[in-house]
Amino acid sequence: MRTPLGWLQLRRDRGRFVVAIAGIAFADVLMFMQLGFQAALYDSNTRLSRAFHGDVVLISPKALNLQNLSTFPRRRLLQALDVPGVKDAQGLYLNNLTWRNPQTLRQSTVQVLGFDPDAAVLDLPEVNTQAGKLKEPDTVLFDRGSRGQYARMIQRLDSGERVTAEAERRTISIGGLFRLGASFGADGTLMAGDQTFFRLFPRRDPGGVSLGLLTLAPGADPASVVAELRRHLADDVKVLTKADYVTFEENYWRVASPVGFIFGLGTAMAFVVGVVIVYQVLSTDVNAHIREYATFKAMGFRNRYLLLVVFEQALILAALGFLPGVVMPLGLYALAAKATSLPIAMTASRALIVFVLTLTMCIASGAIATRRLQEANPAELF
Repeated sequence: MRTPLGWLQLRRDRGRFVVAIAGIAFADVLMFMQLGFQAALYDSNTRLSRAFHGDVVLISPKALNLQNLSTFPRRRLLQALDVPGVKDAQGLYLNNLTWRNPQTLRQSTVQVLGFDPDAAVLDLPEVNTQAGKLKEPDTVLFDRGSRGQYARMIQRLDSGERVTAEAERRTISIGGLFRLGASFGADGTLMAGDQTFFRLFPRRDPGGVSLGLLTLAPGADPASVVAELRRHLADDVKVLTKADYVTFEENYWRVASPVGFIFGLGTAMAFVVGVVIVYQVLSTDVNAHIREYATFKAMGFRNRYLLLVVFEQALILAALGFLPGVVMPLGLYALAAKATSLPIAMTASRALIVFVLTLTMCIASGAIATRRLQEANPAELF
């Protein structure tokens, strides 16, 4: 059996070995946190978009994301009904609202989604079963997953009590709860009937729709209907399938928003930090055993054998450093999710990505650390 020289050399200096594992674990934790926040960015900002009940989405060409949709003429919804395959068309209205937190009495900002309570526009059972409450004047539903201090208020609502709040110089009644969750773009969401929405925002033109949802007839081909809608409707409206709209929303945060770039850069920097740490460990080890390596080369061992020894060390460091690196983020994710109300959790795919990055990081470090060993001859090493 082959002697595990890589393992024996690492184990010989236990202090350096522990420091190396800690350094790799630190780099892994950084990568996990950056990738976790990045995934939460995309997931939280597309949850409402994914909850829309419809096959085709109409938005303004000026729309940037859900918080910056602009508007388009409502008559485009009626015109869309003329296209074969379109069964129903509903308009949604979105706006930010500054209200007084019923619990803390401090002002905060939430987004308000207004729609016809009789129309099924959301795949949120908690909203659909309470749609009748939205027909009552100045009554809204509150997102129990909102970011902020709402625990006592939610407890009162769960007990069946109605809570009132002040918003836009009006008193609104919170008639029920649903769960959606906060995002990077909004701390929370209120669901309102369209009539209540226009009472809250009297300057909004009912003829200007923030977003249109089209339901297709059974058997209709979404791609064909979308192509026909683009030919039939004017240029002041953009036609997307629901999947394309979710991608459109995600791409804003991935490309146009600086937040997505920052998380990607943070992951790259964590990878570089790991490469430097492992390189320092392996390079120091190679230099400390340079005479032993020279003896191997003088005995006729090829560079390939010596490289395998260093790569063996790199793989051992990658495996042992990954174990604490994948355990620590579990607690950090739970802490961050509680503090930010964002959907941050460990996934198998993310763990696999970080493990592959860790292997790549260690193998690359090992390749750099053995350059001197490959180029030198035994006489020079002695």
